[in-house]
Amino acid sequence: MSNPVFNPIPPRRLDPVSLCFTGLTGLATVLILAILGVILANIVYHGGANFSWGFFTGGTAQDMFDVGKSGVLPMIAGTAARVILMSLFVIPAGVITAVYLTEYARSSSLHTRIIRGAVNNLAGVPSIVFGLFGLGFFINFLGQRLDAWLLPGAAEPVWGKPAILWASLTLAVMTLPVVIVATEESLRAIPQGLREASLALGATKLQTVWRIVLPQALPGILTGGILAISRAAGEVAPILFTGAAYYMARLPQSLTDQFMDLGYHVFILSTQSPNIDKTRPILYATVMVLLLLTFALNLVAILIRARIRTRMRAAH
Repeated sequence: MSNPVFNPIPPRRLDPVSLCFTGLTGLATVLILAILGVILANIVYHGGANFSWGFFTGGTAQDMFDVGKSGVLPMIAGTAARVILMSLFVIPAGVITAVYLTEYARSSSLHTRIIRGAVNNLAGVPSIVFGLFGLGFFINFLGQRLDAWLLPGAAEPVWGKPAILWASLTLAVMTLPVVIVATEESLRAIPQGLREASLALGATKLQTVWRIVLPQALPGILTGGILAISRAAGEVAPILFTGAAYYMARLPQSLTDQFMDLGYHVFILSTQSPNIDKTRPILYATVMVLLLLTFALNLVAILIRARIRTRMRAAH
């Protein structure tokens, strides 16, 4: 009996085209990281000297253009409050819409295609348009009618004026497509067999969605929330007309108060300062705080998502 002959695997030939595209993708990655590094280094270099605990905890009661006395605590509170409020509005609405489109609506029906088209078009609307929409709908239409119904004869408007509530709702409308699309992708990734098994065991459609589908899709839903937070944290145009204040000596006390914002404060420092060169350290330090706040909000959401994934793996 003859011994079997094993043919050696021929060596892979070096493909010049693959090597070229690999080099281009690697170069693009290095270029992106280098640009990010240059931006961060420039911000830290110019703003590091004024970056201190007093700058974090200080306010604007004396002079917000004074390098030695001004702080960003009102801006941190306003930015964090509007982002958290926005998340409370946009995540439930986006998840409910995505569940309807994925689990209940027929993909071939006319109204489903209209909804999907509206979501896609909403994602391409410029942010300044959302600001004008918030001014026209939330403040002039909804807010003034609330004043007429709840506070007739009031000397000053309470709801029909820029406020942190209207700014948060405007940002929620702006980031709604992000949450819907991310949630839809997460729901589609759940195997259809899990749904069929749940229904075969006697569960209703709602029970299947609530107890089987949504828990499995929760990490993807949180990913959509993280993307929404990332986009909304640095947006300025939607809040210009709906709630951001040029100057406030105190923190917002209620949903109907205006608020100071880090992004808007950067705009003020770079355009409205009586001496832009003198206030440049405050400008860069404020940008550092804005970046840190954005990273912190994203980090909290990422840690929550990681914890949920760990629990899901342990349960399986």
